[in-house]
Amino acid sequence: MPTKPEIRRCELVAETRIFRVERLHLRFSNGREVEFERLRGSGRGAVLVLPLRQDDMLLLIREYAAGVERYELAFPKGLMERGESPQAAADREIKEEVGYGARELTVLRTLSVAPGYADFQTHVVLARDLYPEQLPGDEPEPVEVVPWPTQQLDELLRQEDFLEARSIAALFLFQRLREEGRLHD
Repeated sequence: MPTKPEIRRCELVAETRIFRVERLHLRFSNGREVEFERLRGSGRGAVLVLPLRQDDMLLLIREYAAGVERYELAFPKGLMERGESPQAAADREIKEEVGYGARELTVLRTLSVAPGYADFQTHVVLARDLYPEQLPGDEPEPVEVVPWPTQQLDELLRQEDFLEARSIAALFLFQRLREEGRLHD
């Protein structure tokens, strides 16, 4: 394995309430020096939740995505709060966004979205044994909850508004579990 480059200097370029842009001055083991820029998040991480109801329906949400300026269909997701485990964050997020809590929460995988320039990590959590419970969320408008039958996952992949990479990766993780027979009680 290669030797990690030495960080010679790190400087703050810009900061907002959610992002920090840093410039790194790096020296690689071959002596080459370069500058990289990276986005730094809060360091808390995020969760993306696959809520699976007992009737074999996954719960998705449709909400406005400012980055692409349109409404997107995706799995519920959100930032973890300080000191919160991925399971606790997942349970809170689905209570806020889809009106359910979960008695069984399993982290399936941790994803890195763009490791070349961002330190964001998202924990994909399967939520099962759901029960109705609503918490107030921080969304600016009501979120549309879209139940989706697990027998029609290929059709979900064909939806024009289902484009978010983390949701697609989570769907493939879910499909693999189903194929391996690991989703049965």
